[in-house]
Amino acid sequence: MEQNFAGGRPRLTTYEELAKMIDHSLVRPELTDEQVIAGCELAKRYHVASVSVRPCDVDVAVRLLGGSGVTVGSIAGFPHGSSTTAVKLYEIRDVLRRGAREVDMVLNISRLLSRQFQYVETELLQCAEECHQQGALLKVIFENAYLTDELKIVACRISARAEADFVKTSTAFAPTGYTIEDLKLMRKHTPERVGVKAAGGVRTLEKALEVYDAGCSRFGATATAAILDAWKARLSQSAEKVAS
Repeated sequence: MEQNFAGGRPRLTTYEELAKMIDHSLVRPELTDEQVIAGCELAKRYHVASVSVRPCDVDVAVRLLGGSGVTVGSIAGFPHGSSTTAVKLYEIRDVLRRGAREVDMVLNISRLLSRQFQYVETELLQCAEECHQQGALLKVIFENAYLTDELKIVACRISARAEADFVKTSTAFAPTGYTIEDLKLMRKHTPERVGVKAAGGVRTLEKALEVYDAGCSRFGATATAAILDAWKARLSQSAEKVAS
């Protein structure tokens, strides 16, 4: 059942609450091995929810983050969503076999725009099943920059029927990333059991708190350290005021 989400979420009050909303993004094509390793170490140090790495980096991320409480995630059909269902399923199986436990997969944007909704739903059903059989989560990326509000709502409903775990705004490779309006729309038209993830533009603490207020339970970030350092400073200031 769709929600009538109207805000009013409880305020975040601990470091962990915000840190566990962050998927630290390491998917840019130009990242070197050294940068990926440094990114994984940063994610471990800041105790975020997960790292999202390129498929070729899953092995090293799993090795570095084992036992840390930081989940390793990867991608499929990225960034355009136009590979066939069989290819997406192979990508998912491969990263799961290597130890990833979350997959951010781009739905077939062209098929959605062409209103081939059954194709999109059948693909998502198969991908969700593949993830869930391995105890992994599936996050479905819409790429909202290319969609009308009507198609965003259709994508939310299809994703829910397919039992996806998250719906996600964007890859950060399209002309625009998330908008607050899109986040509210997606939260309104997605069951509560399905999380909403923002991507493409959450670079400050203020933006992080803004997407939380809009209904997000995860967001992708590369500015993880800056966001969480600012959050720690704010929490410290609040504690000092209470103490005084």
